[in-house]
Parts: sequence; structure tokens; C-alpha cells
Amino acid sequence: MSRIQQRFEQCRGAGRAALVPYITAGDPEPGATVDLMHALVDAGADLVELGVPFSDPMADGPVIQRAHERALQHGTGLRDVLEMVRQFRERDADTPVVLMGYLNPVERMGFEAFAEAAAAAGLDGLLTVDLPPEECDEVTGLLDRAGIDPIFLVAPTTSSERIGHLARAARGFVYYVSLKGVTGSQSLDPSALNERLDAIRQYTDLPLGVGFGIRDAESAAAVARVADAVVVGSALVSLAEAHPGDSAGFIRAAADKLGEMRRAMDAARSTSAAGSV
Repeated sequence: MSRIQQRFEQCRGAGRAALVPYITAGDPEPGATVDLMHALVDAGADLVELGVPFSDPMADGPVIQRAHERALQHGTGLRDVLEMVRQFRERDADTPVVLMGYLNPVERMGFEAFAEAAAAAGLDGLLTVDLPPEECDEVTGLLDRAGIDPIFLVAPTTSSERIGHLARAARGFVYYVSLKGVTGSQSLDPSALNERLDAIRQYTDLPLGVGFGIRDAESAAAVARVADAVVVGSALVSLAEAHPGDSAGFIRAAADKLGEMRRAMDAARSTSAAGSV
């Protein structure tokens, strides 16, 4: 059983939704990333999603695009990100870490070389936005052998047939993109979310995480009532711009915001449980 599976089972047993913060590796500067990861875990993160800087992050809105640009200005590449995972593992052997990014850096490194290096670093999952399930067999085979879960996105426009393809290829969890558009582009409408998640659950028993559009404690709580995991990115990454030249201040602000979301999510789940008795 992978670390991701174990963590979701722990969350399910505790009656809570998993909280998954996304951060861009190397932003605002490479030396801050590992400390930020630990601070987010201390604030209530169940998994950490680490963005691999890329020059054309097509699925990401302007906030995360600027974070990628800042990280690339520091020269942060895929091997540097894997080294950050390795350093994180020196103090935390339990929290799952997922890389989120685009296929090009992995392809340039070589799929087999990446799988070996990622496993050695202690990585748990890989989400490549632009890897179609119909063409993923080579990559997922190598990841499976390395003990790394391949994770896929499902969008509001994804057809039932394609959801079936994604579900068969996925491990760990399925990431539902709750909005049509890029990260941070719109506000989430929780009212339609439960119906869509129920439709996806017809094709998979994997946990369902929901991301894009989760801006604050209120929206995180609303998603926690119906999803297995809440993924938050732009709301945290934007805080780097509010603390220019102050990595320690950014880390504190990000941890504080995540802690607010954790408390709101747990309260929402407690209320839902009490109401169903």
C-alpha cells in the first residue's frame, strides 16, 4: 500500500477530508521550499503537492505562472525539485508528496531515469497535466514499478468514456478540476459539485480530490463536505507576492491560511456527521 493510500485511509478513519496544499518548488527562492513544506504539514496538510517549474504552465493562472517564472529565475529544475523531496524526507517519512507539472521536464530527463530518481528521493505521486491516459502506458508502467502513483485530472467537460480511461490508469487519487479554465480564475460553485463527484464515483473507488477555485476557509469547508480531499494552490502561492523578499513571512502567512482552512474543514465535517445521526 502506497503512502498516499495509507494517508487517505487514515483520513477516512478519522472522518475528515484530506487537505492538499500546492506550492511551486523554488518560489520565492529555493532555500525556502523544504521549510515551507514542513510548515504546511504542521498547519494541517495531509499531502503536499509540489509544482515543478515550467516555462509554459498552460493549466495555471497568472498567480502560479508568476511563481514558475520566479522559480526559473533561480534556476530551479526537476532534479532540484527531487532533491527538495529528498531533504523533506530527512525529517518527514510519512507525509505523501506529489509532483505536479508538465510532461516536458520528465521526458527530457528520461522516463526511466526519472522514475528511479523519484523513488530514491521518496516521491509518492506524479501528476502531469498534459499526459493523456491513452498514451500513458510507458510512463505509468515505470511509475508502478517504482512505487509511485500516477494521478490524473478530470475536468467538468470530461466525457464518461474518458473518465473510464482515466480511472483505469490512475492510482492514489483522482483530481477533479472544479472549474472550466485555469487555476485561480473563478470562484467555486459548490452546489453542482456533489452531483459531478457522484458521477465520477461510478467509475472509480479511488479518493476524489477537488481543486481550482478554493480561495478561503469557507470554500475549503464547502468542498470538504462532499470530497475526499481539498486541493488549494493559488490562494497560498499568491502570498509570496504579498511578502517580497521575506521568505519567512511568506511561510508564516501560508501556514496561517492553511491552518484556517484545516479548522474550517474539520468543523464542516463534524457538523455534517452530527446532522446525519
